[in-house]
Amino acid sequence: MVEGSIKLSNSQEIRNGIHDGIPIALGYLVVGFTLGIAARNAGLTPIQGFLASFFNNASAGEYAAFTLIEADAPYLELALMTLIANARYMLMSCVISQKLAPDVSIWHRIFVGFDMTDEIFGIAAARKNPLNPFYNYGAMIVALPGWAGGTMLGVLAGNALPASVVSALSVALYGMFLAIIIPPSRDDRVVGGFVLLSFAASFLAANLPVIMELSGGTRTIILTVVISAAAAWFFPVKEEQHDA
Repeated sequence: MVEGSIKLSNSQEIRNGIHDGIPIALGYLVVGFTLGIAARNAGLTPIQGFLASFFNNASAGEYAAFTLIEADAPYLELALMTLIANARYMLMSCVISQKLAPDVSIWHRIFVGFDMTDEIFGIAAARKNPLNPFYNYGAMIVALPGWAGGTMLGVLAGNALPASVVSALSVALYGMFLAIIIPPSRDDRVVGGFVLLSFAASFLAANLPVIMELSGGTRTIILTVVISAAAAWFFPVKEEQHDA
């Protein structure tokens, strides 16, 4: 649906999705490139990096996965870490599912949920009800290749460039994460406090007896669950804040 009561055709919705998805795809191309450096360091080929990003369009989840692959972690640890890092997308999918018309088939709902990223969630949530799934498909048509293609290019560049340059490019991914956490930390003291707490807890976990013996992935899983649960328990988001 658009302004007023005009209903667009599926092809028009796809075009609108492509239009709104192009800026997202350009951003994904850049971020995917830095992620490709991490994939290359984990030993993935360009095709493997492309497929990894195509089927798991998530920066934090993929970076965690590549880190565990590089550390030769067991499959169970890899699956748990990916699940925890990407858990928020299940909540986003639930929100978007409420915007779809009741008669939208389960298959459309599955395909819409397949590429539920922060950015696609944002543009889809801004659409008027009911949301046409073909709008999401249009955004996905450009966003997915941008993300997966960027990762593949990052792997290719990592294989071609000198080791010193690859090491320097690896820092760019940490810059991306800083860009993610600094704005909400600046706007919300609680978020900022828990970000600092997570830094301190990660440092302690890597140096305390017994805990330091655990693998890096296991420590990350434990800290993620404990700190996020503590934040939700002691500082729940009020309903009016969520609606705003």
